[in-house]
Amino acid sequence: MIDLKLLRAAPDVVKASQISRGEDPGTVDQVLAADAANRAAMQEFEAARAEQKALGKDVARAQGEEKQALLARTKELAARVKELQAAADAAAATAVELARSLGNLPEPGVPAGGPDDFAVLRHVGTPRDFAAEGVTVKDHLELGEGLRAIDMERGAKVSGARFYFLTGIGARLELAVLNAAMATALDAGFTPMMTPTLVRPEVMAGTGFLGKHADEIYRLERDDLYLTGTSEVALAGYHSGEIVDLEPGPLRYAGWSACYRREAGSAGRDTRGIIRVHQFHKVEMFAYCRPEDAAAEHARFLETEERMLQALELPYRVIDTAAGDLGSSAARKFDCEAWLPSQERWMEVTSTSNCTTYQARRLAIRERREEGNEPVATVNGTIGTTRWLVALLENHQQADGSVYVPELLRPYLGGLEVLEPVR
Repeated sequence: MIDLKLLRAAPDVVKASQISRGEDPGTVDQVLAADAANRAAMQEFEAARAEQKALGKDVARAQGEEKQALLARTKELAARVKELQAAADAAAATAVELARSLGNLPEPGVPAGGPDDFAVLRHVGTPRDFAAEGVTVKDHLELGEGLRAIDMERGAKVSGARFYFLTGIGARLELAVLNAAMATALDAGFTPMMTPTLVRPEVMAGTGFLGKHADEIYRLERDDLYLTGTSEVALAGYHSGEIVDLEPGPLRYAGWSACYRREAGSAGRDTRGIIRVHQFHKVEMFAYCRPEDAAAEHARFLETEERMLQALELPYRVIDTAAGDLGSSAARKFDCEAWLPSQERWMEVTSTSNCTTYQARRLAIRERREEGNEPVATVNGTIGTTRWLVALLENHQQADGSVYVPELLRPYLGGLEVLEPVR
């Protein structure tokens, strides 16, 4: 949630943010009106409560008819106070609900526009010229089936479309990627975490995932719990309602979890293979830091992600995501996109977002400072996930259907240097 003090003081700044995100700037006026109604209702309630308390003292001193009259007035006022409290509570709930619909303010320099208006920051590595090598490019599913690593048919039989089995070397390769990711995070100062994948509504809402992307989330209605699409949610909720100590530096966690996404609205997009699926695994970095340190922490996350991609010998590019393509919580998001040879395009494999104080305000995560208790900032970023297998298989394929194994992964695969197809 954005700072209401900023909203009151500089509504035009928030309106500009809404416009850059492709959202309705009129929502700002609705939030301001609801906020004013809330404050007016609270003032009226507090005035009535003050009168009620003063009247109580008068009743104690009064006698006879005067006392009876005051008691009657006390009864009327009590009913009025109850009504005003209900009105104030309703006004507060409306104001909070509207305020939560506003996305975070993009950082200066974030490109305006939608999904296609990103800025390319750099390219790292060069895609292979398969034609020059005499290699007929296969996609990851054909390669995976040749290695007996991916079984989509039985995944669909057991669970439906966009589910799959990773079998044999496929399972081992995913574990290799995730273990290498966790080791990289550990070296970078993160505390490893195995996180819950079911969370309460207030935690899911607090991270900003129940807004316009709510249709992506699986919900267990009977238990009123949500399945998470990233361990970011559980890690953000880890310190909810707490006052944390950031004097020694940021609190950094790396969460390993299964992730679930409905992929609503993505019919026809990347439906072949395991690019866009309903269940996958991921190692997610997450940090709590001071707001003034958030941009530097964000850059640190991106550097860690890039170090992992370079160790996997994948050609990739880094993009600065446009405001209209940011999640509601993010003030800035950098995506790393690996080259996808079978489709001759870039494919997102990881991203990192600076959420400034947006999530912490909603989840009441603060730090004691000289000015009082202040919201902290949060930063998140992926360092390894199932989708990386797509990039690994396709970029490291050989003419005979085998796949080269980058040196980083070999210790997790018993020293294997090449994955051989099963004849």
